[in-house]
Amino acid sequence: MKMVKSLLLGSAAGLVAVTAGQAADLPVKAKPVEYVKVCSLYGAGFYYMPGTDMCIKVGGWARVEATWGNDNGNLTWGPFSGQENNRTTNNMVTRSRGYVTVDAREQTAYGTARAYLDVGISNSNVGTDSATNTFSSNRAFLQWAGFTAGLTQSFYDFYSAPAVAYRAGYFAIEDTGDGGWWLWAYTAQLGNGISATISAEQRRMTQIIGAGPGATAVAGAAASAVFDGATIAGGATSALGYGGMQVPDIVANLRVDQTWGSAQVMGALHQVNANYYAGAPAATAAGATSVSAGHPDDAWGWVLGAGLRLNFPMIAKGDYFQGEFNYAQGAMRYTNDTNTTNYDASMGNQQVFGILSDCVYGNTGVAAAGSSLAATGATHCNLTTSWTINASFEHYWTPQWHQSIVGNYEETSYNSQANAILCSSFGLANGAGAGAGAVAAAGCNNNWSMYGISSRLQWDVTKTFYVGVEVLYEHMDSAKTANGLTTATMGLGAPNAPQFVAGGMDTWAGTVRMHKDFLP
Repeated sequence: MKMVKSLLLGSAAGLVAVTAGQAADLPVKAKPVEYVKVCSLYGAGFYYMPGTDMCIKVGGWARVEATWGNDNGNLTWGPFSGQENNRTTNNMVTRSRGYVTVDAREQTAYGTARAYLDVGISNSNVGTDSATNTFSSNRAFLQWAGFTAGLTQSFYDFYSAPAVAYRAGYFAIEDTGDGGWWLWAYTAQLGNGISATISAEQRRMTQIIGAGPGATAVAGAAASAVFDGATIAGGATSALGYGGMQVPDIVANLRVDQTWGSAQVMGALHQVNANYYAGAPAATAAGATSVSAGHPDDAWGWVLGAGLRLNFPMIAKGDYFQGEFNYAQGAMRYTNDTNTTNYDASMGNQQVFGILSDCVYGNTGVAAAGSSLAATGATHCNLTTSWTINASFEHYWTPQWHQSIVGNYEETSYNSQANAILCSSFGLANGAGAGAGAVAAAGCNNNWSMYGISSRLQWDVTKTFYVGVEVLYEHMDSAKTANGLTTATMGLGAPNAPQFVAGGMDTWAGTVRMHKDFLP
């Protein structure tokens, strides 16, 4: 009996010890899980960052597309930018793009503080298997208390070209939405959907062309073919001939947004400040520099525009018209922001060309030793005139199938002195005059124009995924030389110059696209 009692007590003690040991091994009670909380202040997709009052939305998109036609392997500048139309020409090009977007917002005593960023890759390939993924970011901006600062879209913009066309950049558009634009702006909300904005923005520049005695030729190019260092075709790049940035472009708009649609009037001022005269002082005085040559006087380019959008739900839900008109002097990138090089294209024995510039000036003569070209009176810069009109209509055949019709017209013109300076640079002057004293040969006319029409049909498979096709037609009426022929000295890249200058040239392109948003 005593033995049984001892055994029972020992077993009980062991059980207590084991139970105590297991209790000691149990984990400490877990803290409550902090679940992600939806933020409904700013629309779908936002949630609160845990432990803060900040709302964040992460989104993005991916896109693949291919274009066939007279595009010269370039999906940005279009068919009249260095297009030779021969056996070496790329008439098909593919592109893939993808971006991740982040939108963070929080409330302050002065309204919502917002930061927005997108980063991604973009590449193009013409079948050489050499395309590289290029880092790309077209948005990095802050918004607070009416201010917008950073890389976003210009406040001059109104007409949304990418919304209605896949190859929008083939036409002359001033829309900076795709690539983005740096600015610092303030917007005042005036009530009833009316707002007014004043904005300091990155300069929009094409090129400033200086020509005449002393202009420096590019290696391998004839002196008569250059404009202070650039041939007509291909060599011209954005900002060529400009001095350093002294002031930003000043942009202003007045806008109304209501249920019937939107309207905007806008304007901008743009400083045209040419670099020094090229070459002449070194030819007349030992040790002379371009600084001692002087430079043309600064000028102010300007642009005025108006845009209108009208909604037509009475035809079909989602239908709308949009249009924009712009007229500029010395500010050509407000009428054609996409293309920053001169136009030229050849097809068979025909060729078209058109010079893009903000102003043209000419040296009046070679300065005497110890003096400057400014003393000869070559101080005037002739501002280039350009204007464009864009219009489109979007129609929904069904809630998922919609189609756009897009039209565009662009015209560029030079005054008589600028035209004579350009003609003289081609070797097409009437007499011995040059630079500011040049006289154009009869028939030499550097005015040119372009128009086009396109249609895009798109199937919205879901709210975040679509496929579509587009067909585009474009026509260019060329600038003209005195005898109707281009020459090798014009630098147009023609393999068998001289060639006939076409009175006009037509081109076609077709695009197929597939696009998926990560988050609407």
